[in-house]
Amino acid sequence: MAKNLLTDVAGLTVGNADDARLASGVTCVLFDAAAVAACDVRGGGPGTRETDLLALGRTVEQVDALVLSGGSAFGLDAASGVQAYLREQGRGFAVGAMRVPIVPGAVLFDLLNGGDKAWGRFPPYRELAYAAAAAATAEGFALGSVGAGRGATTVDFKGGLGSASAVTEDGVTVAALAAVNACGGAVIGAGPWFWAGAVERDGEYGGHGLPARVPAAALTPRTKGMPGQNTTLVIVATDAILDRSQAQRLAVMAQDGFATALYPVHTPLDGDIVFAAATGRVALPDPVFALARLGAVAAQVVARAIARGVFEATALPFPDALPAYRDRFPG
Repeated sequence: MAKNLLTDVAGLTVGNADDARLASGVTCVLFDAAAVAACDVRGGGPGTRETDLLALGRTVEQVDALVLSGGSAFGLDAASGVQAYLREQGRGFAVGAMRVPIVPGAVLFDLLNGGDKAWGRFPPYRELAYAAAAAATAEGFALGSVGAGRGATTVDFKGGLGSASAVTEDGVTVAALAAVNACGGAVIGAGPWFWAGAVERDGEYGGHGLPARVPAAALTPRTKGMPGQNTTLVIVATDAILDRSQAQRLAVMAQDGFATALYPVHTPLDGDIVFAAATGRVALPDPVFALARLGAVAAQVVARAIARGVFEATALPFPDALPAYRDRFPG
């Protein structure tokens, strides 16, 4: 699994920037060269930018970066910050003598988490995103309460930024990055088990596995907030060579990881979305069965990334803040 991060996929970098007082932040993924991308939206309350461009049949089929941000609709400014950084690098879709960086993004709601949101005339997300892009690296990056996961929460524990990776039997690398701000929860009952316990690798979120029997009370859905206040945002990346249609299928299959890791999920209260991107380094041995295998592994990787986002998080330093998972289960 190498680093067990999104950066295990060759051809991309990841950057985080956040503000402790604001209790919010931005995470971006920059592609070394424009990448084929698609998205799949399942939540009932999404907040997105440029996702229409990712539909089948659109003229522009590749993106230069993807952005995840806190701030709800204010966070949609984040894509402009990454766009500004990429323009300085001469990146973007060529239109005559101009280059226009293509930067789709999505936001989560963290406006009521105790942080200081009195930012004045303009929200800070454009500048945070520029800083995230400037800090992007192909090496390791922090998880938990950082970047877009800084102010994220779930129904019972602090949410955060998680990541995981795997290599398929076809030698294709696939990885996920998740900003977990779910309406539901990642933990079964009072814990310590994660819903995603069955797909955990190497004790990456505590090694507790699954309970011998799921408590009946854990099957009663518990949710937080109101419509528009929740969302889990995921970027799935692979080094496979995919066209737009195949990337779309990868995004659809990867959504199954949400159902493995969260309960309830894809509610009217969430804006759940998966972006799928292919950096185009490794050919699939066939266009059907290898893609099916890739999508199945991607769903597992998404589930693991979501669980790690909760496992790695630290509590916000505000009154009545939700505890972190490892505050409750320090072992």
